[in-house]
Amino acid sequence: MRLVSYKDGRAAQLLDGDRVALLTDSMRTVIERWARDGTLPFPAPGEAVPLGDIELGLPLADPSKIIAAPVNYRDHQIEMNVDAQVGALGFFLKAPSSLLYPGGTIELPYRDRRFDQEGELAVVIGRTASKVSECDALEYVFGYTGLLDITMRGGEDRSTRKSFDTFTPMGPVLVTADEFGDPGAVELRCWVNDELRQQATTADLIWDVAKLISYASSVATLYPGDIVTTGTPAGVGPIEAGDEIRLELSGLGIPLTANVAADSTVACPTSGRNRSPGLTRRSLRTRE
Repeated sequence: MRLVSYKDGRAAQLLDGDRVALLTDSMRTVIERWARDGTLPFPAPGEAVPLGDIELGLPLADPSKIIAAPVNYRDHQIEMNVDAQVGALGFFLKAPSSLLYPGGTIELPYRDRRFDQEGELAVVIGRTASKVSECDALEYVFGYTGLLDITMRGGEDRSTRKSFDTFTPMGPVLVTADEFGDPGAVELRCWVNDELRQQATTADLIWDVAKLISYASSVATLYPGDIVTTGTPAGVGPIEAGDEIRLELSGLGIPLTANVAADSTVACPTSGRNRSPGLTRRSLRTRE
């Protein structure tokens, strides 16, 4: 099933790529129903409407937590010039308040820091998971969606640098696991304006989706609606006001987009600017 949400929280089923049929439940209720009895709702009576006629919201606006994988592609590890990767680092948390609806505007907070785009495949948990095995982990997945992990470069803790309001655009489509297929064979492409910056496949993840879920659930209980995001490949680069970011993931169909603004920037009050891992030449893009 391919699902989207209205901005008012109502869920809808995506039909044939460009029309939607309203469901009787919110996305939260849809997930809880699936967790309880394994069923999905039918659309409410009435005609489907064109996708372009509705304002899309976040596929799931209220996760209890967003669990993120640091350095989970080898090429990104090389790009960042760091020794450690997900197998040594575990995971970090992003604030749920950083979520941004698809097509929204990322607001850069500081005028004297670098901010990068990071495109990722994200997992929506469907059942309560605690200490689950890798073999069973995918049974706890409700579905998959796209996510942008916007990042301030520097020496501050990852959870700080990635948790500013608007720094986690997500959506627009949530595809249930039964329809999505193999999360280890997803093609990812991310553009900033007309520049294709990231192109990869989730087959290159260091820790695949099952291992991420299994490990995360060994540390913290995962609840229906929680988000586990899988990390970004090489190709991160600076973003600035006026940019448009577009993320495409095979299996989702509709890209995730976000605009960038810097309307109320101030000087950064922390001193981590020059304390981040060294970035390779490929990632040190400058604007002509």
